[in-house]
Formats: sequence, C-alpha cells, structure tokens
Amino acid sequence: MTTHTITSARSSYRAIGLVGALVALIVVCLLSIWFGSKDIPFGATWDVLWHNDGSRDAAIIHSVRIPRTILGVLVGAALGLAGALMQALTRNPLADPGLLGVTAGASSAVVVGIAFLGVTGINGYVWFAFIGAGAASVAVYVLGSAGRGVSPDRLIMAGAAITAVLISFVSAILLLNPQTFNVFRFWDVGSLGGRDMGVVRQLAPFILVGIVIALALARSLNALALGDQAAKALGTNIGLTRIIGVIAVTLLCGAATAGVGPIGFVGLAVPYAARLIVGPDQRWVLPYSAVLAPILLIGSDVLGRVVNSPEELQVGIVTAFVGAPVFVLLCRRRKVAKL
Repeated sequence: MTTHTITSARSSYRAIGLVGALVALIVVCLLSIWFGSKDIPFGATWDVLWHNDGSRDAAIIHSVRIPRTILGVLVGAALGLAGALMQALTRNPLADPGLLGVTAGASSAVVVGIAFLGVTGINGYVWFAFIGAGAASVAVYVLGSAGRGVSPDRLIMAGAAITAVLISFVSAILLLNPQTFNVFRFWDVGSLGGRDMGVVRQLAPFILVGIVIALALARSLNALALGDQAAKALGTNIGLTRIIGVIAVTLLCGAATAGVGPIGFVGLAVPYAARLIVGPDQRWVLPYSAVLAPILLIGSDVLGRVVNSPEELQVGIVTAFVGAPVFVLLCRRRKVAKL
C-alpha cells in the first residue's frame, strides 16, 4: 500500500467521522428544542418547529428554545475553535482561551457597566464584555511582544499577569458593592438561558468572521507546530500568523463570553479530544473542534434542564463537572505535554 493510498484512506475516515459528528450535532440540537421546563411532546415539537401556528407551544419553541439552541451552536463552535487556536499558537495542549485574558477582560467590563453605568440587561452586557475582551487581548499582545518580539511563552506570561490584575479588580468591586455582585453573578455563572434572537444577531457576525479566520490559518498553524525556524523555512510569516490568531481568538472567545458568560473546559477539552481522533493536523483539528464543542455545550445544557427539572442547572456548572475529569486526565498524560 502506497503512502498516497494510506493518506487518502485516513482523509476518508476523518471526513466520515466529521459527517458523523455533524449528524450527532443535529440530534443534540433537536433534543435542545424538545426539552425544557414545559413538557411538550416530541410530535407537537416537530410540528410547530416547521409550522408556527401561533400557539403557546409554538411561541416557546420559536422564541425561547430555537434562539437558545442557535446560540449554543455559535458559542460552542467559537469556544472550540478559540481553544484549538490557543493550543496551536502556544504549542501547549493545556492552553485555553482564558490565557489571553479574554475572559477576565470581559468580566471586568461587565462589572464596570453594572457598577458605574447601571447596565442590567443581556443586550448591554454583550457590548461591554466584547469591548473588555478586545482591550485585554490587545494589552496582552502588546506586553507579550515588547522587546524581543512575540513568542508563545511571553504571551502566556503576559496573559497570566493581565488576568491576575483584572480578577483582583473585579473582586474588589464586587466586595465593595454587594448590589453589583447580585446582578453580576447571574451573568458570571455561564448560561444559554434568557437570550433571544437579538443576542444571536449581535454575536453572529463576530463569531462567523472568527470562524473563517481560524479555518484559514490551518496550514500556517501546521507549520508553527514544527518550530519557528522550520516554519520560517517553509515560508510562513510567524509574526503575522500569531497576530491574526490572536485576533481570531479575541473575536471568537470575546463574543462567546459576552453572550453567555464565562464557560470553562470547552475550549480546553474539545481540541484535545479532536487531536485524539484525527491527529495533530490542524486542517482537521479545527473543523472537528468547531463541531464537537457545540455537541458538548448543548448536550450539557440539555442535561442541566433534565437533572434539575423543572428548574435548570446553568450550562457553565455542568460543563465544569463534565470537563474537570478531562482536565485531570490531561495533566496526568505527560506524553501530550507538547504539540
């Protein structure tokens, strides 16, 4: 069997696996539209899904559950791709989008909006969180590139420093202003609930642009995995690749965090699982991450509705319970310490 034949067979298996993941995503989305605090039979759910008859059930499906599901797909894909990009850019399988200070920046901006500007609605949180995420990413990149130029280690150190400062800032405001804490905690827990199509429309352009940029970087990221010298020899502009990668992470993770609050482990665990399935080739890792992450996120959201029915357990809590064992496994597997 020739090398070309083996490569073609692997590509076929990967393509089949990706199609299977897409089918699984469709199934999870249907479950998300079906399950909720109000019990609607599947047959009735299916009927009003395609024919909005103006009934109360139809209003619940079209005004609540469909926007929630679409948001779950967008946010899940954004977090999965952002995690895959961060791990590829830093060549660290334990990296997640929070390393760039994106989550801390978003949280800081939301706290400022609540405490000093009286912002209370989700639609207001979105813009404050997105601006804060972008500002934090710019600060991290400026600090990480000062002096001898940008490098993965310098980015991580700058991100850790900015994150520590911003977390302290948030904690100080919340301790001094209990009313702000009461409002902030409902956003900070991470939830897909309570978001309408207005939020989806606000976030979708940023996430879609981020997805396109991320997928376009696949070949350059493969070159970076060989090391900076090898990447340069292959004609890759390392500095430009990292700048574009940081922009993509900011768009993806910033928009996702702005819309639903901080959600952990999705950006960490999903890219790792994708590499287990398809290997280190970013041309496959990125699409798999974009599909598997929404499955995890929406599946966790459905699980949170089922285990605590008729109340709901926020998806940020469920993903933490699901993702924590995976994180422990990652830390124990020394052979994947580097990409």
